Amino acid sequence: MAITINTLRDYKARGEAFAALTAYDAAFAQVLSEAGVDVLLIGDSLGMVLQGNDSTLPVTLEDICYHVSCVAAGNRGSLIMADMPFMTYGTLPDALNNAAELMRAGAHMVKLEGTDWMRDTISALSERGVPVCAHLGLTPQFVNKFGGYKVQGRGEEQADQMVEHASSLVAAGADVILLECVPAPLATRITKAVDAPVIGIGAGKDTDGQVLVLHDMLGIPEGRKAKFVKNFLAESGSIPGAIKAYVEAVRNRTFPGEEHTFK
Repeated sequence: MAITINTLRDYKARGEAFAALTAYDAAFAQVLSEAGVDVLLIGDSLGMVLQGNDSTLPVTLEDICYHVSCVAAGNRGSLIMADMPFMTYGTLPDALNNAAELMRAGAHMVKLEGTDWMRDTISALSERGVPVCAHLGLTPQFVNKFGGYKVQGRGEEQADQMVEHASSLVAAGADVILLECVPAPLATRITKAVDAPVIGIGAGKDTDGQVLVLHDMLGIPEGRKAKFVKNFLAESGSIPGAIKAYVEAVRNRTFPGEEHTFK
């Protein structure tokens, strides 16, 4: 059966962790979905891992739409989530028109980066039938405002504010929250505070789901990786084996471990 928003809500209600990975083409979409990956994210991370850029900012709507259509062709029942690239949702008309393009390309949900300034946009999208994931914490499209890729929510005031933003965006209609690079206790607090499923990346093991960039969990390319990344290919010896090991580790909550967690 196909994975839907209701499936993710049921996972949360039952306390069962679910797995997400980035996907950019039909072949990997099929392998991932058949291995039990619940959510396929066409992330603007493709700007770095596929295009060779030093950030996600150069990625265009056309880029994401192309890769969404490729993933949709190979998908075997996973929920497809698509990033809305930098400045494609800066105004409400842009957000509505560009989200429609992504949905027509094959997405089941769009993902926006930001805080409570997105309330009206999320509400308008939700009212028009577009499911939304709200991305909080380290939001890569804001790298120049942050002055680099830094853990967010370490101070008490910032942590309280993030909890408020998550609750506010869910109230506005966000169906899923994604937390990136936040301390594990804060991620746990937000996961308990909102009814929507919460996906973590560098947010500890207590979120409802986990996501990684496919290339990172396969150790491609070799070299220094973020603290929250684990190379599953090194242990499994094959790509299908690595994906299955990742799904199992997420569902068993053995990944992420303490070594992948920010305090």
